[in-house]
Amino acid sequence: MIRFKVDGLMPKVIEWIGAREGEIVWRYPSEEISWGDNLIVHEYEAAVFFRDGKAYDVFRAGRHVLTTVNLPLLTRALSIISGFDKIPFRATVVFVSLKQFQGRFGAQSQTRELAPLKFYGSFWFRIEDPNLFVNEVVGGQGVYTTDKLQEFLRGYLNERLIDALSQYSLIEVYGKLDETSFLAKNLLYDAFKKIGLELIDVKFEGIDTTPEWRDRIFYLRTGVQAPEVLRMETIQKAAESLSKSSGAAMGAGIAIIPPLFQPQAAQAQTMIFCPKCGFQNPQTAKFCSNCGTQLQASGPSCQKCGTINPMGAKFCINCGSPLQASNRCLKCGSEVQVGAKFCPNCGEKIAQ
Repeated sequence: MIRFKVDGLMPKVIEWIGAREGEIVWRYPSEEISWGDNLIVHEYEAAVFFRDGKAYDVFRAGRHVLTTVNLPLLTRALSIISGFDKIPFRATVVFVSLKQFQGRFGAQSQTRELAPLKFYGSFWFRIEDPNLFVNEVVGGQGVYTTDKLQEFLRGYLNERLIDALSQYSLIEVYGKLDETSFLAKNLLYDAFKKIGLELIDVKFEGIDTTPEWRDRIFYLRTGVQAPEVLRMETIQKAAESLSKSSGAAMGAGIAIIPPLFQPQAAQAQTMIFCPKCGFQNPQTAKFCSNCGTQLQASGPSCQKCGTINPMGAKFCINCGSPLQASNRCLKCGSEVQVGAKFCPNCGEKIAQ
């Protein structure tokens, strides 16, 4: 290696020596730089000159002799600050690797219905804009080591994932690793680009919630609203609590159980009973969640064959008999429930 003097000083070599696998960033230990020093940048690396909280000139792979020609931005800054002919001048040389790297993420969040959510996974990235990256992360955040950089990026990604997942329901993200990974990558791509990184991929490896919310997913998928699910669980817990105390059951049951069941009466009109097994299903359900039988909104039953007909039907879909919700008394004209033997108004016998 040929060395030459600049104003009586021997030029030194500025180089990232012994870079280990997985290292992303490294700061040259000395901030005293002289014109004529040799800067060596290896393949898949970039060297950024940083001073006074700002990144200036960027060097790619190759051997560079530092002059005012290839350091135009720093030269201009030095001429304003202290005079560019000062030797040595002070600047920080930050080396960054341009290879692809893997990071880890994981945190706790909550969904739109406030269901607790735990998630973890991996993400892959590379430094796309070294100048912007050093400005925003390395110099801006004081992150000069790979460990601190990985810690920063993990927190950076977690914070944005927590905000993003809170906009979705538990049903939309739970157990859907591939779909959620694709969603996260699209949401985070621009955020990474703002700090000079290219987000290559995001992969969720696990998404979980509490045992209570895992049990609720079955009901939520059948169309039952979250408040109704919580009310049902409250009834169950109240019943279990009452069953444990024979003395408290009599008094507490009267005060607690009836109010809990009152909303159910209002919900009765929006439920469908399975004609095969009798299981109560939500009105929006197309199949019985107990036995799988196809469901349809139930209407009047045929007095001749007993078939349950759709709402609004005027004739039985099984035997064709006319369907009527009520009869009329021939004597007084009052409405009489189908199947009644006597008129509730005048006592006249109803012809069958």
